Amino acid sequence: QVHLVESGGGLVQPGGSLRLSCATSRSIGSTYVMGWYRQAPGKQRELVATFTRSGSTNYADSVKGRFTISRDGAKNTVYLQMNSLKPEDTAVYYCNARSLVVNYWGQGTQVTVSS
Repeated sequence: QVHLVESGGGLVQPGGSLRLSCATSRSIGSTYVMGWYRQAPGKQRELVATFTRSGSTNYADSVKGRFTISRDGAKNTVYLQMNSLKPEDTAVYYCNARSLVVNYWGQGTQVTVSS
């Protein structure tokens, strides 16, 4: 079992920045692939950014050049740095850890981009 706890969401003006954190309950090593997803009201959950099994990263086209996923293995934490935020980035952001057989989700953190 892996528990994921997100933090760092909030209200920010357009053009602003936020950094989300996802703390895992234990070291996950290479067993799980970590990523960030988001879900806006009335929309399906969508991929924002993820590591791949080879260690590279993938981003949704809508966030490329603005968002950066990173991790600190010593702290068992994954981050999502979000810059140049837009109103359309408003959503609940979820941390995800997936293996070949199981998928874990955090409880989500709200990000609201509004003036």
